[in-house]
Amino acid sequence: MLKAPMALIMAMAASVYAGSVNAEQSVHALQVGKLTIGEGQPAIIVSTSGEDEAKVLQEAEQVAQTPEADILELRVDKLAFATDAAKVTALGQAVRKVLNGKPLLLTFRTKPEGGEKAPGDVRYSELYQQWLTAGFADLIDIEMRIGETAVRELIAKAHQHHVATIVSYHDFNSTPTNEAMLQRLAQQAYYGADVLKLAVMPTSPEDVNRLTSVTWQMRQRSDKPLLTMAMGGQGTVTRLSGEIYGSNLTFGSMGSASAPGQIDVKVLHQTMAALHKANKGS
Repeated sequence: MLKAPMALIMAMAASVYAGSVNAEQSVHALQVGKLTIGEGQPAIIVSTSGEDEAKVLQEAEQVAQTPEADILELRVDKLAFATDAAKVTALGQAVRKVLNGKPLLLTFRTKPEGGEKAPGDVRYSELYQQWLTAGFADLIDIEMRIGETAVRELIAKAHQHHVATIVSYHDFNSTPTNEAMLQRLAQQAYYGADVLKLAVMPTSPEDVNRLTSVTWQMRQRSDKPLLTMAMGGQGTVTRLSGEIYGSNLTFGSMGSASAPGQIDVKVLHQTMAALHKANKGS
């Protein structure tokens, strides 16, 4: 028999999938520094790709000087010293100064979800705990695969330090069933995430359609900001048109892309601005 929390999660996902929905759910805007997530066109995140301090600081400076880029994601797993908590802290503090007020998203993407390192779940949580205490991040990305207890502990720690949380799920091989995708988003909401994130790999245009449909259905049930995308070339459209079906953030590239299907941040912003104008005029 399912435990009560999982039963509730599955019931929520099932009701959304079945179409038992209310009118469009408005987004509860999330304030992160000077940036409001959930109002207007989606905010654009740009990820670092550097392995050392000099390269990352150069990337941060570029983001700081690019109006189209809203958030810098510090990809810790790409660093040569990713598991050295003190060195990452020093870099994070330096990056924060360079960004001049733009939010810093801290992400350790692990190998099971497409990252470059596998520190183990206990070490992963320990590192995040230390970085949260250091106080240089505005948001953190937590992989939901580490389990409810660990996710909730990190969310609680983050909120103690006034840091917003993204709880994420990535599938670089396929697009799960609609029910499974809805269940994962509902589970993230149940854990207490501030932003719900789902990234999948489509194998057909139908998979792309299913991802956008799931996002729209979840938007009708949750007021939390959503960050959803289909990756790869086929999924590029989801990075551009998220505002239409309820996604509130997206990723753009400046140089090296951090995931397949990303496009240049300036092109992305210009296209989303045109869609936003057309959408508001409809």
